Amino acid sequence: MSARPGSERTRSTDAYRELRRRLLLGEYPSAARLAEIPIAAQLGVSRTPVREALWRLEAEALVERRPDGGFFPRIPDLAAIRDLYEVRRALELEVIERPARHGTKHDAVRLSAVHQHWTEIAADPPDPDPGFIILDEHFHVGIAEACGNNALVEHLALVNARIRVVRMQNFVHTHRIVETAAQHLAIIDTLQSGDTTRARQLMEAHLDEATRQSAERAARAVERMLTPDGGKADDPLTARR
Repeated sequence: MSARPGSERTRSTDAYRELRRRLLLGEYPSAARLAEIPIAAQLGVSRTPVREALWRLEAEALVERRPDGGFFPRIPDLAAIRDLYEVRRALELEVIERPARHGTKHDAVRLSAVHQHWTEIAADPPDPDPGFIILDEHFHVGIAEACGNNALVEHLALVNARIRVVRMQNFVHTHRIVETAAQHLAIIDTLQSGDTTRARQLMEAHLDEATRQSAERAARAVERMLTPDGGKADDPLTARR
């Protein structure tokens, strides 16, 4: 009896992860209702895990609930997200440069903790999963916490949350996780050595690459969503009105 709740949570989590993966890839047309029954049949679960997954995905802005209660894929506002990426860039570079401008240094203890965490990730990279975005955000917020300005930390966390739906696109492939870990460690290494100029260069390159790849993948996903069948005419997981 005690194993049942755990297995239910596992089914719900598995359904959530699979639906999230498909949504991020644009596999559902924007006009396609995400119907619980066919999704449950395809995934081999009951409707309850599917319903719970859809609620979680609504909170992440990957689906939207319409007046009749049905769930549909949500098309991200790419123009607004581009604006937020500019704000994020300004915040990230200020995080790098602020301590030197004020005659101080980044908090060595915080940097060391972040470095240790990413050393472990680099040594044993997790499987590709959009959820890796949370670990990535922790890196950037951790660097911000080490710069000595709590307002920067708060604003960066807010911007990250608003662009998360697009930034998830970066972590559906193993090589991106490996590259990200290496770039993060290089940035911390230069901060620990006190080379702010080099740290800024590395952060700029890191942000530029991530922004470009996120934009390209998000654009492809939106393009697929706007086709009549989402690129999968016979997908049993979607149902028209």
